[in-house]
Amino acid sequence: MDRYEGFHEFVRARQQSLMRTAYLLVGDAHLAEDLLQTVLARVATHWAKLSKGGNPEAYARKALVNQTISWRRRKRVELPGVPLPEVGRSHDEATVRRLALEQALAQLTPKQRAVIVLRFYEDRTEHETAQLMGVSLGTVKSQTHYALSKLRALTPEEAYR
Repeated sequence: MDRYEGFHEFVRARQQSLMRTAYLLVGDAHLAEDLLQTVLARVATHWAKLSKGGNPEAYARKALVNQTISWRRRKRVELPGVPLPEVGRSHDEATVRRLALEQALAQLTPKQRAVIVLRFYEDRTEHETAQLMGVSLGTVKSQTHYALSKLRALTPEEAYR
């Protein structure tokens, strides 16, 4: 049996979803590709164990969060803010709101951003988020509270829609 049996199928099936998560975590498509490639290389090295009894998708998502936090801490990587365009005929309101939200997400700490992405973009429960991040349920709740408070302060016009 090949030790990577099933790995390519896993990547084909989950790559788009994992890439979306990576992008939401870092806010830059190229950095997200680098992040996902790093994480998939890690998944590949542990594939024999993960494919037998583990949960490779959960491992990959947790690795995405951990690697993002590690990059921000170690390298002080500047994750780009998204410049807001002037509202005009070329940009509809939804696009401007999306860009404002991306810019606001870029202002969060890595853990706060991870909590928001997992809880509200991936629709994970608090327990799933805690497990994926390797933190306590209380940490997820407090990080969610602080992140939402910060987002409301950064985007007050969107806070009560």
